[in-house]
Amino acid sequence: MNYTVSVLISLGTAFIVTALLGIVLIPLLHKLKFGQNILTDIGPRWHAKKQGTPTMGGIMFIIGIFVAVAVTFLTGKLTGFSLFSENDVISSQEKTKLLAGLLLALCMALVGFTDDYIKVSKKRNLGLTEMQKTVLQVIIIAAYLTTMVMSKNTSMFIPLIGKISLDSLPGIIFFYLFGACVIYGTANAVNFTDGIDGLCGSVTVPVGVAFAVIAYLVNNTSCSVLAAALAGACAGYLIWNHYPAKVMMGDTGSMFLGGLVAALAFSVNCPLILIPVGVVYVIEALSDILQIGSIKLRHKKIFKMSPIHHHFEMSGWSEKKIVAVFSVVSFAGAIAGVILMCFTVN
Repeated sequence: MNYTVSVLISLGTAFIVTALLGIVLIPLLHKLKFGQNILTDIGPRWHAKKQGTPTMGGIMFIIGIFVAVAVTFLTGKLTGFSLFSENDVISSQEKTKLLAGLLLALCMALVGFTDDYIKVSKKRNLGLTEMQKTVLQVIIIAAYLTTMVMSKNTSMFIPLIGKISLDSLPGIIFFYLFGACVIYGTANAVNFTDGIDGLCGSVTVPVGVAFAVIAYLVNNTSCSVLAAALAGACAGYLIWNHYPAKVMMGDTGSMFLGGLVAALAFSVNCPLILIPVGVVYVIEALSDILQIGSIKLRHKKIFKMSPIHHHFEMSGWSEKKIVAVFSVVSFAGAIAGVILMCFTVN
């Protein structure tokens, strides 16, 4: 067993487990009446036909990713192939990044699950308030960043420049502030992207592939395994979520994906690489920020509706066309991110 085999095992296992879980989970969600509540005030009115589509489908790929990582590491143990560095110090840091990243994503998913559960159980549009979600997210982010600081995982790559150390007190303060902004922004940007059938899963597949390659460039095999699991699980989920969707990931899934994508960026020591690799997330979040800012300052809209995928819907684009175009943009951003890292680490 070698690097390539371990990555393929992770990707394949995540795909198969996630895809098969749909056979069991979707009927269960129907039985529990965990249907999506459609907010016609924040989406096109024709989305009302999606009312009742099972939500919390993100549980499928969450389980798929955890199973894939476990299977890959067990296979590595049995074949004698270590997925961590032979250097004890670096190996310890890699293990911390992996476990802390999974816990970050899982805790974010729990916040999303709470929000989803309140909505479906109380049969109302509002789950957790924005303040409640923000407070919970900040606590989770602070715990994650503290773990990274205590394990001395605070160095960062600056694209095209190189690696910088943030071990000093001012550096650690910057790490906390910058890290909190990146993780909070990423988690919520991915959440914005989950607005039409197949969109969030489709644009996240190239993101996972890009991080698998970038992790290889920085010699972090365990991160490659996790990133491959992300790509495989999202692909497996799309079997059930492509238009017309039979299930939606809900905040449970989108918050998990946001947390995991952010954790992968920190695992390769380059949060800034999220700008090209997660370009669709960035565009979605910026469109929402610009729309809100314009309405408050100018009392005018920039877009017909935000986030921007709704603008294209209102302009007559089909959901399939939006997913296809946004996926191409995500793929291009993923390639750009990998190229940037090639010039950065060499």
